[in-house]
Amino acid sequence: MARSSSVPLQLGGVCGTLIVALILGQSGARISPDLKNIAFALFIFSLGFTGGPQFFANIGRGWRYGALSIVEIVVVIALVLGAVVVLKLDAGTAAGLLAGGATESAVISTASETINRLGLPAAETARLQANIVTAYSVSYLFGLFTIVLFASQFAPLILRVNLRDEAKRVWRKLGGDGALTPGQTPAAPPLAGRELRVTTGAGNTIGELEKRFGYNISVQRDHSIIKPQPSVVLKAGDSVVVGGRREALIEAIPAIGKEVYGGGVSDVFVERAEVMLTQRAIHGLTLAQVRARAAPADAHGVFIAAVTRLDSTIPALSGTQLQRGDVLTLVGNKEDVARGAARLGYMLRATQKTDFVFLGLGVLLGIGVGRLSAHVGGIDLMLGTGGCCLLAGLLFGWIRSRYPLIGSLPSVAAQILKDFGLCTFIAAVGLSAGADALRLIREYGIALPAAGIVITLGPALASLFIGRWLLKLEVPMLLGAIAGQQCSTPAISALVGVTGNATPVIGYTITYALSNMLLPLLGPVIIGLAGKLG
Repeated sequence: MARSSSVPLQLGGVCGTLIVALILGQSGARISPDLKNIAFALFIFSLGFTGGPQFFANIGRGWRYGALSIVEIVVVIALVLGAVVVLKLDAGTAAGLLAGGATESAVISTASETINRLGLPAAETARLQANIVTAYSVSYLFGLFTIVLFASQFAPLILRVNLRDEAKRVWRKLGGDGALTPGQTPAAPPLAGRELRVTTGAGNTIGELEKRFGYNISVQRDHSIIKPQPSVVLKAGDSVVVGGRREALIEAIPAIGKEVYGGGVSDVFVERAEVMLTQRAIHGLTLAQVRARAAPADAHGVFIAAVTRLDSTIPALSGTQLQRGDVLTLVGNKEDVARGAARLGYMLRATQKTDFVFLGLGVLLGIGVGRLSAHVGGIDLMLGTGGCCLLAGLLFGWIRSRYPLIGSLPSVAAQILKDFGLCTFIAAVGLSAGADALRLIREYGIALPAAGIVITLGPALASLFIGRWLLKLEVPMLLGAIAGQQCSTPAISALVGVTGNATPVIGYTITYALSNMLLPLLGPVIIGLAGKLG
């Protein structure tokens, strides 16, 4: 039984904006349709742009976790269509139920735009769009509570495991030395340096000592020399600086000599750099495998201190698998870091500039292609501005990852575009909903929140059994993947709090990248299918 832990629950800015807009909508306030459309295009393109590298990196090679995103899509569609038949829902209410049950706000945008293109009378279009936001706001609230409690509390009970103990075991399996309790941080850094006086290591070459400890340490005899010195033979009394991973350093000190206190180690400086991993050959390898396969001259003096994936930090342990699109924090001497960056991908230069020409071309391409439609099986399907701007964002984000000299979009700027775009669009739709919101709630009553809970629980339960007994996934990563397939940040936050370490984030990032791109595309699909069934 998992140890109890406080579960952070927040509605978030999108749902909060929607609730306030529904209230203010009673006064007749409105937002310009042009502003709504521009905000929507910016949001959906930025969403695809930032997720593009990870989306393509996870196709194929991350299939075990990625399969859970497919489970999410199939089960959600089936449950929503079942609710359409049983509750006699219209297309707008069905789309809102999908967005809320799957806790994916972007579905509101793509579904609302699809309805706008159906050529219905203005009053009917407004009614269906109002039903989207109302059904979303009701089902999202219950869906959010459901996925957070399921992932962090109920799922461990179903599997009969102690989640914290499982997370500790997996952490050690990946090369960690234990788990932290909530609120704790390591007192000692993972990378460290010491100045030693050579005693027991006399007669060994620097290359021999570095090889003995798996190249997890770097030895320098002269503080002013930063190039590799593998052939240098150490003599008794030599002063050396040894740096590297703390656990390897602790083991190496007795084999080299005695620590010198008050020496010149403080005069040795290291460089930190953020590097985008692009090398195809490294995708899927663990940190230990990357270091083992690297030539000693390439691996010397540079260490991976942190791994960031989709703005989430995953544990940089020896057993952690790397993926193309990861941002690696390299630490070492300037020349070593530059050499390591060239072998792994490209260095991310700190910049506040945004390439508006490149991004503008992408948005215009998405809007232009979005005007096209197709007739499949008697259903008119069109991705519209939403779906096509999303795909354009994926493409342009991938191009940016391969050709880093173009398409600069700092992560802070991208987050502003996403938050501003989605909240502005949601506010516009919520204000226009008006009194229709109250009408829909009175019409369906408890059926909408109940349906939202079922639509959230259905794919979560299916993924739990498929992931555990068919795909054989470790429990912490599996539960993180379930949170990711729901695109639920509160759920992964709750999981990390319960487990005490970041192991769930490993599974979360893969399914989050895939579901965050695929779920918004279901908006037009649900509108078309619900319209046929209705």
